Amino acid sequence: MLFGLLAGAGVALSPCVLPVLPIALSAGATGGRRRPLGVVAGLVASFTFATVALVYVISALGLPNDLLRTVAIVVLLAFGGALLVPALGARVEAWLSRFAGRAGVAGGDGDGFWSGTLVGASLGLVYAPCAGPILSGVIVVSASESFSAGRLAIALCYAIGSGVVLYALMLGGRRLTAPLARRSGRVQMAMGAVMVLVAIAMLNDWDLRFESTLARSSLPSFLIRPTSGLEGTQAARDALAGLRGKPHGIGGAALASGSPELAAGGAHPAAPPHVKLHDYGVPPDFTGTQRWFNTPGGRPLSLRSLRGRVVLVDFWTYSCVNCLRTLPYLEGWDRRYRADGLTIVGVHTPEFPFEKDAGNVRAAIAREGIRYPVVQDNEMATWNAYGNEFWPAEYFVDAHGHARFADAGEGKYGEKEQVIRQLLAQAGRHVGARLSGAHGLQPSAGVSTPESYLGAERADRFVNGSILPGPHDFGTAPAPPQDELAYGGHWDVGSDHATAGAGARLLVTFGAQHVYLVLGSPGATRHMRVLLDGRPLPAADAGADVHNGVVSVSSQRLYSLVSLKADEVHRLQLLPDSGVTGYAFTFG
Repeated sequence: MLFGLLAGAGVALSPCVLPVLPIALSAGATGGRRRPLGVVAGLVASFTFATVALVYVISALGLPNDLLRTVAIVVLLAFGGALLVPALGARVEAWLSRFAGRAGVAGGDGDGFWSGTLVGASLGLVYAPCAGPILSGVIVVSASESFSAGRLAIALCYAIGSGVVLYALMLGGRRLTAPLARRSGRVQMAMGAVMVLVAIAMLNDWDLRFESTLARSSLPSFLIRPTSGLEGTQAARDALAGLRGKPHGIGGAALASGSPELAAGGAHPAAPPHVKLHDYGVPPDFTGTQRWFNTPGGRPLSLRSLRGRVVLVDFWTYSCVNCLRTLPYLEGWDRRYRADGLTIVGVHTPEFPFEKDAGNVRAAIAREGIRYPVVQDNEMATWNAYGNEFWPAEYFVDAHGHARFADAGEGKYGEKEQVIRQLLAQAGRHVGARLSGAHGLQPSAGVSTPESYLGAERADRFVNGSILPGPHDFGTAPAPPQDELAYGGHWDVGSDHATAGAGARLLVTFGAQHVYLVLGSPGATRHMRVLLDGRPLPAADAGADVHNGVVSVSSQRLYSLVSLKADEVHRLQLLPDSGVTGYAFTFG
């Protein structure tokens, strides 16, 4: 909360607040003496509400992300127009006075408080300039987890910090305009014109272009965001990490000590090496879960009900290519050892909002041929209980209900199968010498390009500069260097995704053998052309979802775009139809 308060105050002093500042100053400089306080109160309340609560409403109703911005522009146009026309302004003030009187406010709105609140409320719907990691962390966590008083308090502190500074600026503005009191009518009309001009600028996205230009400028970071030094401290990073809840499970200890003690082994060893096991105690049970799949009647399982069987708990999500490449091994182990006493439980913990949909998860289970039980962990409750931090991650539980081994990521499949065999042997099961024979696609060793996100929250290595939320016209896409990306044309960028508009282009210069991209096209099937080094993608290099150089995008899932013979460096250019939404690249 303290970090939020300081970060909000710092943002109000940064150049990023300039698109909002004229309205705040003009609203505070006219009207009654309490109007500045009303502006601040309205801004704090609406900003906090929009940041934390409206995230759920917009997501649940499937409303467009820029709805709040449109509402704010309409309110600013209406209020500015009322100030431009004195007669209309007087009627608005009279209406607000009657409203305040009915609400039991002494003196009605003679001091301008309620009219100021209306303006502040409209500002709060668009006030998120250069938010930085503190506010962004609150917004993203609010979108992915259940509502809590703690997250509301952090957003409120951020808004209060900004409100206090803006209030001081408005009081200073009133003092500067005090000599013009005799000409208050003309001053008020001028301030109305300022509001209308700013609303028109927002309607044309000029404020967003200003923020993008500022973020790409050579100005020192402390001038653009004065709290950047504070937000980069270890204390701030630790506090942000704690927003998801303090892990209290076995994840950190098990993952840290499990892998180094493994004997060397390939994916399919003829004689699996013995694996040293630990006892991490009783692990957390499945908690805070939603729909169960592949269980009798969809009934939930518990680790207690599975005592006597060896349990493999696998954290995964269906748009994660690393998770998908582990599935052939999990399915092979399920076929080979289920009758001998093994139960695999896939804990589906989503990374993106669309992965919370039970229908999408059911379709992914059918598409991948998964027969073992899977449970939805939409609120990350089981994930947090285990202290897990990775997709995929496997936790092995013995027949007595104790966690004995854990590992994250792809590979080491021979060792993991040996863990299963050892735990079954300790439970008195005789599994014989026959192995599962499971095999699948192995990760490439020469991949240079890391996972790359398209949304503003985690966008990195874009030659366009800082990627801010909102609609953008990026113009001509520049050629990105190796391992970097570039937007071109019109895109509407959200916190975790980007939706293509007119003339949209997306370029990435990658070093890998395989390229994957999480895509979606709500409501209709749309298409995306794929070019490699400026030419149509050859059929020999096309991924499984590319046909004649084109991807048909419908369901929200991971799409395979490029599949080369070896790790190579190429420039990939994507030309999506308007409405295609992208989330994240992965390379392998």
